[in-house]
Amino acid sequence: MAATGAYGSWPSPIDARLTASRDGRPDFVGVVGDEVWWTAPRPEEGGRRALIRRRADGTEESVLPAPWNVRSRVVEYGGQPWAGAARAKGGPLVVFCHVADQRLYAVEPDGAAPPRPLTPVSATGGGLRWVDPVIHQDRGEVWCVMEEFTGAAPTDVRRAVVAVPLDGSAAKDRRAVRELSDGRHRFVTGPRLSPDGRQVVWIGWDHPRMPWDGTEVMLADVAADGTFHGARPVHGGPEESVPQADWTADGQLLHLSDRSGWWNLYRSAPPGEPTALCPREEEFGGPLWKIGLKWFHPLDDGLVAVVHGKGATALGILDPDSGELVDAPGPWTEWAPTLAVHGTRVIGVAASPRSAYEIVELDTRTGRTRVIGSAHDDPVDPAYYPEPQIRTFTGPDSRDIHAHIYPPHSPDHTPPADELPPYVIWAHGGPTGHAPLVLDLEIAYFTSRGIGVAEVNYGGSTGYGREYRRRLREQWGVVDVEDCAAVASALAAEGTADPARLAIRGGSAGGWTTAASLTTTDVYACGTIIYPILDLLGWATDETHDFESQYLESLVGPLAQVPARYRERSPLHQSHRIQAPLLLLQGLDDVICPPAQSERFRARMAGRGVPHAYIGFEGEGHGFRLADTIVRALEAELSLYAQTFGIHRPDVPPLELTK
Repeated sequence: MAATGAYGSWPSPIDARLTASRDGRPDFVGVVGDEVWWTAPRPEEGGRRALIRRRADGTEESVLPAPWNVRSRVVEYGGQPWAGAARAKGGPLVVFCHVADQRLYAVEPDGAAPPRPLTPVSATGGGLRWVDPVIHQDRGEVWCVMEEFTGAAPTDVRRAVVAVPLDGSAAKDRRAVRELSDGRHRFVTGPRLSPDGRQVVWIGWDHPRMPWDGTEVMLADVAADGTFHGARPVHGGPEESVPQADWTADGQLLHLSDRSGWWNLYRSAPPGEPTALCPREEEFGGPLWKIGLKWFHPLDDGLVAVVHGKGATALGILDPDSGELVDAPGPWTEWAPTLAVHGTRVIGVAASPRSAYEIVELDTRTGRTRVIGSAHDDPVDPAYYPEPQIRTFTGPDSRDIHAHIYPPHSPDHTPPADELPPYVIWAHGGPTGHAPLVLDLEIAYFTSRGIGVAEVNYGGSTGYGREYRRRLREQWGVVDVEDCAAVASALAAEGTADPARLAIRGGSAGGWTTAASLTTTDVYACGTIIYPILDLLGWATDETHDFESQYLESLVGPLAQVPARYRERSPLHQSHRIQAPLLLLQGLDDVICPPAQSERFRARMAGRGVPHAYIGFEGEGHGFRLADTIVRALEAELSLYAQTFGIHRPDVPPLELTK
């Protein structure tokens, strides 16, 4: 029989240590010979990313021991960090980027030799970085993107499509790296060679555009010596976002474009006009936050594997000639933008509200799917998992607001009949991103204790078309704040949530929305601000990395034209308006949202009489990866809610709040 207990006071087997152990997801799948490979998180091993191979007999093993950490930092968010190739003799060859020094390394995992460096170390600025590699054994090279810092400032940087010799000569002499692109774009993706080897495509864009604003597909001819000639744009433009381009087996060019208002898939024979293959008001692509993401992958038989959907996503097989699209069966509601193909098999990374991300294979001959790697296992009784509700709320100007509502839930506890639950509004990062509909033990950590969670895909989120995405143009700190408040207020008005016990939390851009909400609304009783943006003026000048250094030109407006807006909206400069208790969590090695902003904000809060706490984490950057950090952050957040909402929680260390 279920025991009666106040919301928020329920015991739960989903503790912070368990939650931390399941943080992160497998990513960047690929096929090497007959094996499937991917990267996987290791929170208990210093937060490193391991490289995993699934052998033909189904066994999984880590290719590289600690401390090898397979992760790129190009544009700080990285991207595809490894490539593999089967060889006639001697087993596979793998090239990868090691996060500690950002060098490319080559390793023969079936041999005894350790990884050998392919690229040098640079002492200038952030150094030399590499991403999105492709091995060309016939040329003895790796083609990839190089990011080179030319000075000490975060914007002193250039990028190019390059060829790195596999013989290691560039490890000692930077001049051995061949530059292939012509330098016309500040940002580029890795090159994709046509099947006949005569042409190559990549994607480029420039400040102040972000890749979801406008990009160009570049096409070049490839000479016999491997040099590129006649590079010219063939698709895309300043107001058209193309996040991926690749070739079919018969030499036709596929690319994603939002020219219709939705990221759809197009086919062309350059420079011919592209044809939409499956025109729908759905997204077949997404925001290019990392270099080398894949929402589609051609098969040798002419079919195309696609990740598509509106809000949630599915894996489908598209016949480009007929436009017929058949979705893979299974429970998964979110497919990550990483795909690999081996013959008639398609491999991806997928999750559902009842399962974490796992490696899934679709056999296109039979239509059957199966989990082949990183298989989800229930660390606790799944009865403790929340049951999400997919809802659409009405915001200002009668606009739709999409959200996932996770009510408090426990199989062995019920609340008093006359009590309404506390709720925490979760604002996702980006802000050009979205909250996926998947099992997240961080959410379950709260819901299983009797605290509800509402993930809001506020205006500006992806997954709902370009118009929805553009709602945030020059309205960051307004639309996102209004939409989160509208969902919170609606939950309270309908009797779902206790209006006196509403909180808001978020990281990165979500941290901004949280802080901005506390300065401009009185909806929330408290907030948790995680590695946030707090000072727009600082962020727009020299306090962030190159990739997002002009993001605010579209999110807030041109700084030269509306400088006052940058101050008026910044939580740092409006901190005197905050009356609600808050928790501020910050990675001390964060170069995207630097600790200097959090420390200035903390100084502004000191002595104002508002309860607050600040915790800085050594060794953490943008996004917490260390198990101990995740544990402390979760327990501190729960303690904030317990103290603010009047909940007795003796099982977590009390958070010391100062005034």
